[in-house]
Amino acid sequence: MKKHLCFMIGTLLLASCADNTPAPEPVYPIPSPKQVAWQQMETYAFIHFGLNTFNDMEWGYGDTSPQTFNPMRLDAEQWARTFVEAGMKGVIITAKHHDGFCLWPTQLTEYNISRSPYKDGKGDVVGELAAACRKYGLKFGVYLSPWDRNRADYGEKSYVEYYHAGLRELLTRYGDIFEIWFDGANGGDGYYGGARETRNIDRRNYYDFPRAWAMVDELQPNAICFSDGGPGCRWVGNERGEAGQTNWSFLRSAEVYPGYPNHDELNVGHPDGDAWLPAETDVSIRPGWFYHEAEDDKVRSADNLTNLYYQSVGRNSTLLLNFPVNKEGLISKTDSINAVLFHKRIQQELSHNVLKEARVEASDVRGKRFAASQVNDGDFNTYWATPDGANTGVLTFTFDSPRLVSKLMLQEYIPLGQRVSLFSVEMQQGDQWLPLKVDEQTTTIGYKRILRFPETQVNGIRIHFLEARGPLCISEVAAY
Repeated sequence: MKKHLCFMIGTLLLASCADNTPAPEPVYPIPSPKQVAWQQMETYAFIHFGLNTFNDMEWGYGDTSPQTFNPMRLDAEQWARTFVEAGMKGVIITAKHHDGFCLWPTQLTEYNISRSPYKDGKGDVVGELAAACRKYGLKFGVYLSPWDRNRADYGEKSYVEYYHAGLRELLTRYGDIFEIWFDGANGGDGYYGGARETRNIDRRNYYDFPRAWAMVDELQPNAICFSDGGPGCRWVGNERGEAGQTNWSFLRSAEVYPGYPNHDELNVGHPDGDAWLPAETDVSIRPGWFYHEAEDDKVRSADNLTNLYYQSVGRNSTLLLNFPVNKEGLISKTDSINAVLFHKRIQQELSHNVLKEARVEASDVRGKRFAASQVNDGDFNTYWATPDGANTGVLTFTFDSPRLVSKLMLQEYIPLGQRVSLFSVEMQQGDQWLPLKVDEQTTTIGYKRILRFPETQVNGIRIHFLEARGPLCISEVAAY
């Protein structure tokens, strides 16, 4: 009896110490688990390769013979090794670009790799890359251009059936797929089976995209669908590698569709959007998307790529970096070297978080399990939160001795929504708190926001969260 009584008292004491404060209610829209996992990839690669590579073109007309496709040293494992060494988490390949040429041996059209000299017509570039991804631990994705400048029936209902059949082949032949790319370049002049004319289509309705997205959900439930309007992620609105300094992860879903003309809106998102559609920043390591020998001396430098990282991942986006495979079937040496140097540069610049050595205090705390100490514990799934109704707050970090800093990283706990719409930062120098001067808007945060500024010696850092859509949920804060 005595032992039982002691056990009951101990249990009651533990219960009294436990923090049963509920988590903040979600502020909608919120991401699905697969959208969170996708954003955590941060950087991944794009491959543009096909007939255009051998004909010095960007947008093939659809009339080039498959016989011109003949890479003599194609090595998909070389591509995969490059991406791993460059810190990329996956790769998306142009299985079919606007010219209609298919890089896999499909029975749906003769305009495919089996009609080329590559491996005597027995090659499958999509399959080779999928196998390389499995070997090297990369995620695999495909781009199937809706536009087809080769097909005679483009613009008719039969073409839509052909397009959906090709999509089904890609979704069922090559294992797990993390992203499907549907772009907005649809309709215009083309070969069209010899007609050589201009054909315009209803970009919003012709392809029956909802049916295509339903097929993806059925056959590849973990895949993200990219287009101007999602439904998994959205285009950032430019190909310069620049996400908006203000960047909301949602859009008004009823308004936006593949081929949406208002690119500025895509760059910043809709603050009143009803669907979680985070931005993907796509940019090529060369001026063109396909390989051109004349661009061999125009490869982006490691410095340039590093800047792109901060303008994309550092602004609540992902970075999709394109590599134009050359005529031999390899990623060119300069492209590979610069991509690896870029990754090492980012690793170096973000290697030492000085806030792990700081004391942290918060102006308000929701409960013990949402304490301020959660923001520098290195765990995305723990977070500092404020009580209901407290949509503003302050985090203060102080050091025992001065530290040099030049970057500040903030993350919200996005599974509960994106909240912060305005914040400011102060640096303590001696006994003075001075505003941090940065050349960017300090508005949204989202999954990740990184501010850069001249190297400064500080005794402390103070962040004022001035406006938010609900109680604050800050997952991580780091300074480098």
